[in-house]
Amino acid sequence: MLVGKAGLDGHDRGARVVARVLRDAGMEVVYTGLHRTPEQIVAAAVQEDVDVVGLSLLSGAHLALVPRVVELLREAGAGDIAVVVGGVIPDEDVDEPRRMGVAEVFMQDARPDQIVSRVREIAAARPG
Repeated sequence: MLVGKAGLDGHDRGARVVARVLRDAGMEVVYTGLHRTPEQIVAAAVQEDVDVVGLSLLSGAHLALVPRVVELLREAGAGDIAVVVGGVIPDEDVDEPRRMGVAEVFMQDARPDQIVSRVREIAAARPG
């Protein structure tokens, strides 16, 4: 699993908490740190051969950054890497990332056990 913070969003407490929860659940987690470009996130995901990319977004740029990451994964021949999104996503935007090919959208009130369970399901469904 790779947890990424794309764009100018400078708040990473939630991303670090989710990364820790996933690690505590036995998953290998790579955290990219703040202010990464979609290109940097995709390059790290491909290099690390992750099953899932988790994008933490609080900046409101989800409708610009998410499709770019999905597109770059496909261009890199890594379209089988699942993408999940979490953070502050307005209710009216929840379905849009799914239409883009995102496997799951976690709202800010998602419980840690829900995140772990769903990420495990998504990773297990990855081909190969």
